Amino acid sequence: MAKKSQEKSTLKQRETVTIHDQKVRRWEGGELHQIAEDDTPVLTTAQGGPVADDQNSLRVGPRGPLVIDDFHFREKIFHFDHERIPERVVHARGYGAHGYFETYESLAAYTRADVFQRAGEKTPAFVRFSTVAGSKGSFDLARDVRGFAVKIYTKEGNWDLVGNNIPVFFIQDAIKFPDIIHAVKPEPDRAFPQAQSAHDTFWDFISLTPESMHMIMWVMSDRAIPRSFRFMEGFGVHTFRLVNAKDESTFVKFHWKPKLGLQSVAWNEAVKINGADPDFHRRDLWQAIQSGNFPEWELQVQLFDQEFADSFDFDVLDPTKIIPEEVLAPQPIGRLVLDRMPDNFFAETEQVAFMTQNVPPGIDFSNDPLLQGRNFSYLDTQLKRLGSPNFTHLPINAPKCPFAHFQQDGHMAMRNPIGRVNYQPNSFAEGPRESPMSGYRHFPAEETGTKARLRPESFADHYSQARQFYISQTAPEQRHIAAALTFELSKVETPAIRERMVSHLLNIDETLATAVAQKLGFHSMPSPADAAMPTRQDLEPSPALSIVERGPKRFEGRKLGILITDGLDAALLNGLTAAVAKEKGACELVAPKVGRATASDGTWIEAHHMIDGGPSVLFDAVVLLTSADAIDDLVKEATARDFVADAFQHCKFIGYDPSAMPLIEKAGIADGLDEGTIELPGEKGISDFVSTLGKLRVWAREPSVKLGKASSPLD
Repeated sequence: MAKKSQEKSTLKQRETVTIHDQKVRRWEGGELHQIAEDDTPVLTTAQGGPVADDQNSLRVGPRGPLVIDDFHFREKIFHFDHERIPERVVHARGYGAHGYFETYESLAAYTRADVFQRAGEKTPAFVRFSTVAGSKGSFDLARDVRGFAVKIYTKEGNWDLVGNNIPVFFIQDAIKFPDIIHAVKPEPDRAFPQAQSAHDTFWDFISLTPESMHMIMWVMSDRAIPRSFRFMEGFGVHTFRLVNAKDESTFVKFHWKPKLGLQSVAWNEAVKINGADPDFHRRDLWQAIQSGNFPEWELQVQLFDQEFADSFDFDVLDPTKIIPEEVLAPQPIGRLVLDRMPDNFFAETEQVAFMTQNVPPGIDFSNDPLLQGRNFSYLDTQLKRLGSPNFTHLPINAPKCPFAHFQQDGHMAMRNPIGRVNYQPNSFAEGPRESPMSGYRHFPAEETGTKARLRPESFADHYSQARQFYISQTAPEQRHIAAALTFELSKVETPAIRERMVSHLLNIDETLATAVAQKLGFHSMPSPADAAMPTRQDLEPSPALSIVERGPKRFEGRKLGILITDGLDAALLNGLTAAVAKEKGACELVAPKVGRATASDGTWIEAHHMIDGGPSVLFDAVVLLTSADAIDDLVKEATARDFVADAFQHCKFIGYDPSAMPLIEKAGIADGLDEGTIELPGEKGISDFVSTLGKLRVWAREPSVKLGKASSPLD
């Protein structure tokens, strides 16, 4: 690959778009040029000053840092940060836990950050998981990006790695962040939909923003409906720097890999889970930690130098791009374990303040324009949300290392400087002093360029990695992406928006675009969207991008739902629970009556759920442990039939006692029994049966069930 120069000229392309019926040309001379005059009002600042470019932040050179005198960005992000009280503008619905980070081995060759100096050292940590779009009262299984924010209380101050469960983002420049969030939030004239992107304003913005297409593939995939916080990856998203004691820099991307592997739910399943248990993710994390099954992630890093950055196919500063793991393998450097829930949700999970600019010496920033904007924005957010610049006085936000400064007074000041001196320098030999040796030193990068609102040519390929993500998915996952796009766009009332989106899909994959268009009832296909750069066809599939390809091989951390009746085989139940426990899974019992069921040996067994409140969507696999005497009554229960039918259409493994066949027939699946519907073996075969459950889904079943035919346009 040819080495790219450090300075890039802006792209000279002729793409035109229409915004509020006004034609404009983007990417010409790095600026947004109007090409037609009409009566459309001119965009202005709150002070009434006309705005020339609302797409790009002011920076030094096309790939350089943002500058602080960008008053338009400052005002825009300032107003956005202060829009909501008291809940977060984004990531309002969250859940957190305490734990620790353990370093595997010294990384002194790459960074002087103290947290990475000693193998085996454990550092306290707090993690908050969240959804982006919904309010605090929304449900857990929305189709949405999940926040994965980690606060590590190092000996050199707090390090906030504020990431997501998706490694890319919708936009390339932070100046567009208010716009993407405004678009996805409830429409202002009607205040709905809540925690959903299936509406006109979101897809209008996306269809006018080609840089979002890679992220759209991720959000329309099963990554956006994870089974649990414990089964999803986390990413730092941006390119950061590691800086060692010699002030030598290495670029780094951060990845959190779940020990239990990846897992998501089906969309139909997510809809039903939200009805049965809108706190599904919260309950899952709580139960796992309370039971001692502590969730664990491995921190892995992609390390690379400037030479690699110059030779890579895409710009490492572009937050809409990844470095595929097959191109640069992540290296494990530590692990994160969550082992304690907060004592008080509000005091800790709600009041925790994450800021991307919180980094210890030895970790620095790149010129990623989205990261630079986030660094500027988060402090404003905490001031508005927590009501005072003294939010670091709250225990959850306070460093756990010694600290000293001259900040004082203000609302909620719980500590102030002691003594006569509250300034520096002073001649009284009082108070803290700066330390050139141990203090934070920014990497001395040299920056040159014209101060202007620019975007580099190297950011202009919006479709190639979107295509790579799509072709990296297995057939079931591709069907799910098509189904998600079809569902979302079917809720869009404006035909032109649907057509624009399909025109973008044509630049990603023609089969996908055609399938979506057919399901939406298009009479003819639109032309492909104008592309700043043509879609590359030579990028190889990346198996690391597929949940199924990287799926679990065991039942550890999962939950088996056992539907029981009076007369159930007591020995078989005991064998099942023991075998699942050996695999480090859990069993929950579902019965017609929550109070009890009488087993074959006369013992009374307490159930965890009544059948009406314990649908199969709450479990990873199910077993029907019934008896011939009780099955006739169970067949009359509509919820029991749904329990079986849903498990089958969601491609789950179903184990059954022969006495349960009337229920299977009533559920309408008797003619479709496959390798995933298994008659329970004797006690000696139970371990093998539970081992089989580790595969989780029977994907070969999906095209033949009603769910697959209804929601899979690629079939």
